[in-house]
Amino acid sequence: MSEANVSKKRMFFLYRLWNTDGLAQRKTVTFGDPAAVQGGAIWGVVSVLVTALIWQFVSMAEIVSPLFWPSPEAVWTKFVVIATEGYKGFTLAEHLGISLYRVLAGFGLGCLFGIPVGLGMGLNKVIKGWMDPLIEFYRPVPPLAYVPLVIIWMGIGDSGKVLLLFLATFSIIVISARAGVASVAIEKIHAAYSLGASRWQILRHVILINALPEIFTGMRVAMGVCWGTLVAAEMVAATSGVGWMVLNASRYLNTDIVLMGVILMGVVGFTIDMCMRSLEKKLIPWKSKGRS
Repeated sequence: MSEANVSKKRMFFLYRLWNTDGLAQRKTVTFGDPAAVQGGAIWGVVSVLVTALIWQFVSMAEIVSPLFWPSPEAVWTKFVVIATEGYKGFTLAEHLGISLYRVLAGFGLGCLFGIPVGLGMGLNKVIKGWMDPLIEFYRPVPPLAYVPLVIIWMGIGDSGKVLLLFLATFSIIVISARAGVASVAIEKIHAAYSLGASRWQILRHVILINALPEIFTGMRVAMGVCWGTLVAAEMVAATSGVGWMVLNASRYLNTDIVLMGVILMGVVGFTIDMCMRSLEKKLIPWKSKGRS
């Protein structure tokens, strides 16, 4: 083989080595590769359509009584009626707005206090020793167990509901922030010190930046838990909100309203999570890609 051919093969090999996009397109191993499971939106559409068809079939075949399994048409009709005429003095948009206010307030307070506490626990043994037993003591207790205490402490206003949602969010944020600090490679901190960085600069430009992926993952989980705790929060002597609407309708066996409220909460929760995913991609583009 001539030297010219050998040189061409070497150049081609180097091109393939550095052209990572080309290599990614020629991957032969997919199992265990996270990039191989990206996308799949078409299967999500198929899943929703199949679920809707099963729902429609069960309703048309009258396998279950309409009292317990209302048809999609009945649920849609009730949605239109409540959206235009309201339910118990509030329109559907007002019920949803009140619930979103409570959830965002509880979630916001959980992030406001949880992130600094988690960072402190990951950086200081005194803060860790002080807060760890308190966090681990209340974290396993379901939020519903705090309802009587919340009524006694905060009354029946929105403050009690926000407090309950804050309790559901705070521990998750703390644990994720603490895990984010623990995930920072010590070599990066040593390198920053060797370049003359101060503690504040290391905290801001090394620890916080590298902990953000873990923190944001915890925020997404906390938002899901916070939204799921909404029904329990609105059991605290509420007269409005999507969770209260579902609970009130269940007392009178208005299954169509209950199912409509459940679907609405699921759609809103999914939309919030999709927004947080989009925000995560914009704010933390280095997630899962490493950061030097």
